[in-house]
Amino acid sequence: MTDSPAPSPPWRLRASIRRLILTLLVAGQTVLASWFLLQVLPYHGGNLVEWLIVGVFALLYLWIAFGFWIAVYGFLLRLTGGDRKSLLKRHPPAELEATELSKTAIVMPLYHEPVAWTLKGLKAIYLDLERSGRLDDFDFFILSDSQNPNVWLEEQQIWRRLVEELGAQGRLFYRRRRVNLNFKSGNVADFLRRWGSLYQYMVVLDADSLLAGETIRTMVQVMNREPQVGILQTAPTIINGRSAFARIQQFASRLYSPLFATGLAAIQMGDAAFWGHNAIIRIAPFMAHCGLPKLKGVGIWHGPIMSHDFVEAAFLGRAGYEVWLEPTLAASYEESPPTLDDELARDQRWSKGNLQHAALMLFAPRLRLAHRFAFLNGIMAYAASPLWLLFLVLTTIAAVQLTIAPIDYFPDGRESPFPLWPEWRPAWAITLVASTMALLFLPKFLAIADVAVHRAMRGFGGFARLLVSVLLEIVVSVLLAPIRMLAHSHAVISALFNVRLSWAGQNRTEETGWREASVRHLPGLLIGGAWSAFAWTLDPMFFFSSLPVSIPLLLAAPTTVWLSRLQSGEALARNGFLLIPEEQAAIPILDDARWFRDEPPEESPLAPIEQAVLSPVVNKLHCHLARKQARGLKRSVIADELEACIARGYQGMDQGRLSLMLEDAEALAILHRRAWSAAPDSFWGRRVHKLVLRWQGQSGL
Repeated sequence: MTDSPAPSPPWRLRASIRRLILTLLVAGQTVLASWFLLQVLPYHGGNLVEWLIVGVFALLYLWIAFGFWIAVYGFLLRLTGGDRKSLLKRHPPAELEATELSKTAIVMPLYHEPVAWTLKGLKAIYLDLERSGRLDDFDFFILSDSQNPNVWLEEQQIWRRLVEELGAQGRLFYRRRRVNLNFKSGNVADFLRRWGSLYQYMVVLDADSLLAGETIRTMVQVMNREPQVGILQTAPTIINGRSAFARIQQFASRLYSPLFATGLAAIQMGDAAFWGHNAIIRIAPFMAHCGLPKLKGVGIWHGPIMSHDFVEAAFLGRAGYEVWLEPTLAASYEESPPTLDDELARDQRWSKGNLQHAALMLFAPRLRLAHRFAFLNGIMAYAASPLWLLFLVLTTIAAVQLTIAPIDYFPDGRESPFPLWPEWRPAWAITLVASTMALLFLPKFLAIADVAVHRAMRGFGGFARLLVSVLLEIVVSVLLAPIRMLAHSHAVISALFNVRLSWAGQNRTEETGWREASVRHLPGLLIGGAWSAFAWTLDPMFFFSSLPVSIPLLLAAPTTVWLSRLQSGEALARNGFLLIPEEQAAIPILDDARWFRDEPPEESPLAPIEQAVLSPVVNKLHCHLARKQARGLKRSVIADELEACIARGYQGMDQGRLSLMLEDAEALAILHRRAWSAAPDSFWGRRVHKLVLRWQGQSGL
């Protein structure tokens, strides 16, 4: 077995042919649609505004036409049994089963996640892999970047409890970085510097990831059969949606993703993108070629790279390694944000990271063209929104020119003796709108046909409920599109001005309140209302054409609140709508994760910091994990903070200084002794009393 890539893989010619056909279809359709629009506009491109409208329309149409043909190709491939040239199809199941495994690290980076919930998911992965009988080939690493002491102390406590429950001594490890440079990529890089040489592969998880043991084992076996592959990416299914918003996202992902993922994988082949999680990575070339440089431009194009995954895939491709997306690798799961506002907050971070990729797309040397297009695809995921907003602005300007300004029979300074008469072609306009709607919505109905062909209707509640669910998803997507347009436009503009963003853990449970939603969506309400009012003063037809954008903006707050409600999602599920097969099938890893997370939490009258100080067992654990002896200025700071904490308690202390003290083994031991001897009416004395009462209650005294 070797870790050197194979030269000139035979799949490249097939991939080039597929990409050429896709390009011709998308470009040809876009040219035709743009010509149609040119004929629809009153002056047929006779002035600058109309040419700008056509240019922006062409970019947007190109974007949706690409997605449409990817879905159509995925549907056709699934109709004929899948892509026969995919990586997994090269190896019969019996051959893979006979393939040996290699030492693999399963890593889960964390940052301020719900601790018990997250690590119980990791417990389910561990047990599922243990059931396969091949646990000896895998080690697990919890890689914490958490800075809040209550969070990282709880992480350490629950990690230790998991080790004892699973008998995972020497197999389940916890490491916390005290300085979290470069976010998640820096966290993984730190792991690789310390332990990467011990493993051939690593499987990267997110906090909400679930991967079945059989899937992990298959991934390792494929990597051993394909030494030229640097990354093998699964296509995760979204699960555990509870709010109406999460259930709609979950349903849409489960129903439509097989088409899009199959088509995308067949076009990309060995030039696929890396999505940052639920994937396996060949460690040696990753360490050799995927160190992230600091950008040397200006604004957002200066400093560390925020979104690392696409870049790492591109760098591996540049080094001659392949990156494959394999949609047929089943039992790979993740979760979505529970509310629209949480999704938009996440998108604000992602948009800045994706826009950074423009510098690499244009100037990084020797990148494969497919990976440059992957960067462009990621940029367009957010740039499409300000382009759509610009399109609306331009059409409004055109409407103003036609309604208020006198008709210009000689636009752009024409010297021809023949005037240019404005001309309206409503039938052409209707045809163009219908064709655009077909691009957006036909893949959804192809997905229903795909479900019927594969006899999976029952998993979605039957044909009638599936059809209603698709129609409901379409209505909600139409309502959310203008809201996302404004939010993404704001995110892109903020990114271009290099507005600093905070890095926070993802909300996984909270609903959106009326006050919060009203304040957040007030700008959109004002914009939508003002635009429609202005459109009415111009022309009734223009007013009616503005309603699909303005009405969702006016209803943004109630839409957001209703979608965030767990009660709304549960009501839809009870009535058989927005169901997915994974909710009705017995899948061991999902059943385990659900069972563990539904267990009542261990109640304690004390916060994790207080447990670390007062509980003899917990204090001993943290002393063992803490730094043994700080020196110099740190020693002086720790001494000052220790005296302050003993005198007044930890509440109100600076988080960084508090962490510094709690990371010191000697300070923790002193704090434990002094807290137990504190006066009864002091901060620590009152908490000692709580703990003693609990112990007495547990012992029946």
